[in-house]
Amino acid sequence: MDQLSRRQFMVGTGAVTAGTLFHPLAGLGQRQAPKKRIALVGTGIRGCGFWGKRVVDNYSDIVEFVGLSDRNPGRLAYAKKAIGLDCPTFTDFEKMMRETKPELLIVTTMDSTHHEFIIKGLNMGADVLTEKPLTTDEDKCQAILDAEAKTGHKVIVGFNYRWGPYPTGIKELLAEKAVGKLTSVDFHWYLNTYHGASYFRRWHGLRQCSGSLWVHKATHHFDLLNWWIDSDPVEVYAMGDLEHYGNNGDMRGKNCRTCPHKKECKFYWDITKDKTSMDLYVNNEKYDGYIRDNCLFRPAINIYDKMSAQVRYANNVVLNYSLTTYSPFEGWRASFNGMDGRIESWLDIPWMKSENVDQSALHDAEMNQESKADEVTEPLIVQKLWNDYKVHKVGFSRQGHGGGDSRMQDRIFRDPNGPDPLHHSAGTRDGAMSILIGIAARKSIESGRPIRISELTNLEPRAGRLV
Repeated sequence: MDQLSRRQFMVGTGAVTAGTLFHPLAGLGQRQAPKKRIALVGTGIRGCGFWGKRVVDNYSDIVEFVGLSDRNPGRLAYAKKAIGLDCPTFTDFEKMMRETKPELLIVTTMDSTHHEFIIKGLNMGADVLTEKPLTTDEDKCQAILDAEAKTGHKVIVGFNYRWGPYPTGIKELLAEKAVGKLTSVDFHWYLNTYHGASYFRRWHGLRQCSGSLWVHKATHHFDLLNWWIDSDPVEVYAMGDLEHYGNNGDMRGKNCRTCPHKKECKFYWDITKDKTSMDLYVNNEKYDGYIRDNCLFRPAINIYDKMSAQVRYANNVVLNYSLTTYSPFEGWRASFNGMDGRIESWLDIPWMKSENVDQSALHDAEMNQESKADEVTEPLIVQKLWNDYKVHKVGFSRQGHGGGDSRMQDRIFRDPNGPDPLHHSAGTRDGAMSILIGIAARKSIESGRPIRISELTNLEPRAGRLV
């Protein structure tokens, strides 16, 4: 049994760089440099917490927020207080950019508006750090690519999953050809009825806002897969349907707060017991009408809740992918077939450890940015042909998406010029290739045919991602 120490993974996930990719925060680590001027647009939970308060708490010695923007004045006022800022706030985004002149703009708005603020930010002289997904359709994606090329400013995409020690352990094994030349991958992600259902309560349940979970959620998965496989996708064939949420429910109401089926509905969520959601969302509904505890079975839902795809890569690797949104447990499995063997990996499959896991607590621990979670150890299984299997143990904390959040932000803000042997850092091409798989999957379902990635933008898939 091989033991991969936490120190080994810190080497792989710590001080890393984007190789030849220019980094907008280069030079931040130098003490004599003035603080980098940062502005943020979009004050939902991700903007307030991960890209707001966490940045203030951990990087105020080297960065300074100079502006905060949102169309909802109530959320904007709450965010300023919750983050702990004394900078000016703006409901007019362009006014913020003109008056504060940030060097870096952080975009955490609704997915379908990412392109608007990314492009305006680039054109108004800033580099941009955007939450995933990069955007929601191919036209918006091309517009971002064009704006980046025209302005010379750069875009970083916040892909935190690839920074975790466990995904990094997989990358290291694949990079060292532990099972020879990679030929195919099976990847299956299971969202439980606590986390999975939450997407259908929010704006994410509307395709026009999120691009569907093929884009909003699966961009994480496709980015991991592109990074692991080390190649670009070429062609996608997909199937999907909406058969659990939306019109499929036999009970529905205006929202959970006022629903007459509170006692019978197993999905009932009492938002009044969540102080942050009340302060951030419910108390500010009057400004824009956004309802945070919408009914899961409202007819307006128009995204898929079961999804499956086959993806062919430029290096001839074939991917079999699925996403389930109403699983009794939350977790994932990934298997990698090579010419010389197979790698097996999984996280949070309850019976693998004979554990009875509280599914809501599992997600809360993953999202937690404040407390220090206990370190866990999980296996990676490597079995070569005609040999017994070997178990590689990987230690990590569940906090902050398996330890990925802190490593990614340290990289962005503390050490942008350090070595990057595994190419953790993600730029516009990474963001584009991950969403283009999801966009192609949507189009494949609608057309009944495979969709080639080259049909969507001017990016040509490469067999080797760094070639």
